[in-house]
Amino acid sequence: MKPSNLLFIMSDEHNRAVMGCSGHPMIRTPNMDRLAASGVRFTDAYCNSPICVPSRASFATGQYVNRIRFWDNAIPYDGTVPSWGHRLQEAGSEAVSIGKLHFRSADDRNGFTEEIMPLHVVDGLGDLLGLIREGTPRRKAALKLAEDAGPGESSYQDYDGNITDAAVAWLRAKARAQQGRPWVLFVSLVCPHFPLIARPEWYDLYPEADVPWPAMYAPHERPTHPFIAAMRSTAIYDEAFDERKVRRAIAAYFGLVSFLDHNIGRLMDALAETGLDADTRVIYTSDHGDNLGNRGLWGKSNMYEDSVGVPMLMAGPDIPAGFVCREPVSLVDGFPTILDCVGATPNPADRDLPGASLFDIFRGAVPRRTVLSEYHASGSVTGAFMIRHGAFKYVHYVGMAPQLFDLDADPLEQRDLGEHPGYAGVVADCEARLRATVDPDAADRMARSDQVARIDAHGGREAIIARGTFGFSPAPGTKPVYS
Repeated sequence: MKPSNLLFIMSDEHNRAVMGCSGHPMIRTPNMDRLAASGVRFTDAYCNSPICVPSRASFATGQYVNRIRFWDNAIPYDGTVPSWGHRLQEAGSEAVSIGKLHFRSADDRNGFTEEIMPLHVVDGLGDLLGLIREGTPRRKAALKLAEDAGPGESSYQDYDGNITDAAVAWLRAKARAQQGRPWVLFVSLVCPHFPLIARPEWYDLYPEADVPWPAMYAPHERPTHPFIAAMRSTAIYDEAFDERKVRRAIAAYFGLVSFLDHNIGRLMDALAETGLDADTRVIYTSDHGDNLGNRGLWGKSNMYEDSVGVPMLMAGPDIPAGFVCREPVSLVDGFPTILDCVGATPNPADRDLPGASLFDIFRGAVPRRTVLSEYHASGSVTGAFMIRHGAFKYVHYVGMAPQLFDLDADPLEQRDLGEHPGYAGVVADCEARLRATVDPDAADRMARSDQVARIDAHGGREAIIARGTFGFSPAPGTKPVYS
C-alpha cells in the first residue's frame, strides 16, 4: 500500500446508528454516506471507554485504559505515554490537531507538531466529582440536558464552525506548499455532544412529532441491572424529561448530527478542490456514542451499543468502495492504522499494543481478536468490562451479575442472557477471554486506588462536592457553568 496523507476526523458522542449509511430511516447524513459509499464502513466499531477523557487517551496511545491508567474525566492524558503523534514526529511526519483533544494541557508534549484551538479539560483538572464512586452524589448538572434541548445557538456549534474553517484553511495552505513526507491532520469536532441545541436550519429538518420514540423508554421496559440502576440514580438526566422534551432532545440531536455531517462535507470538498484527495485518505469516527433516551438513559457511560459503539468510516487511495466490514474493531486500532497509512516504521516498543491496522482488518489479514471496552468513571459503583466474541457481547461487572447479548438475534439488546442457564457455557468462555486480556478485579482495585489518591490531593470528598461540577467542558473562550 502506498503511503499517503491522512485526514482523521473525530466527533464527540455520535451514536453509530444515526447515519444514513447505517440504515437510519430519518437522519440526513449525505457526506457520511458519501464516505461510506466510496470506502469502507465498519459496522461493529467500539470505543475503549464510553466517556470522553479515557476514550481519547486510549485512542491516542493505542492502549487499553487499564494499562495507561487515565481512568476518568479527572485523570486526563498528559503526554507521558507515547502517542501515535509522538511516533509520527519520530518518523519525520507532521501531526497537527485542530479542535477538541480533552487532554490535560496544551503545555504537555501530547505528540502534535501544533495544536490549533485545542479544548482541554477544565483548569487541567477536569470533572473531579466523577472521581467519587462510593455514595456518588446526584449530578444536578444533568438536569440541564432536558431544559436546554431545542432550537438555537450554542458555543459548541460556533466552535465546530471555527474548527472547520481552520481545517479548510490548513488544507488549502498545505496544497500550496511543497510536499514532503505524508502528514496527518486530526480534526476533532464536538457536535453532536450536548447541549442538545441545534440551529433552526438543522433542527427544522426533524419535526418533533416525527422523530422516533426511544426504545424501552417506559419504566416497566427499562433494565434493572444494579449497575444501570446505580448509574441512573447518579446521572439523573431523565428526571427532567417529559414527552415534549424527549422529542425536542431527539430532534436537536439529529440536527447536530446533520450539522456535523455538513462540516465533514466541507472538509471533503476542500480535499477535492485542492487536489489533495488524490493522495489523502480520510477516516471518520467518534469518541463514544449516546443513549438517546433508550432504556431511559441519556449521555453515555454504559456498555449498551448506543453508548459504547462508534461510527467508523474510511476512504481514499487503495481503499475499496462500498465495502462493509463486520469484524469488530475499536479505537485502539487507530494507532497502527495511522502509522500504516503514512508509511511510518513501527517502533519496537509498540509491539505489544492491542490494536491492528484497519487496512489489514478489512482485508481479512487479522485473526479474530478480543475487542475490549471498560468503564471506571462517573457513576460507576464497580468496574465494567465489555468484550465482543463473535455475535455475543459479554459485559462483566466486578462483584455483580454479568450481562450477555446475542447481537445477531437481538440487536437492540432487549434480552439479557447473562444469567440464563442455557448460556452458562458461553458466559464462562467469554469471561475466560476477558481475563486473558485484563484482570478485571485487579484493574478495578487499581482504578479505585488512583481515584482515592486524586480525591485526597484535591482536599477530600466534601471539598470536591462543595466545588460542584459542570454539564460539559466549555469551548475555548467560554467558562464552565457549575452547579
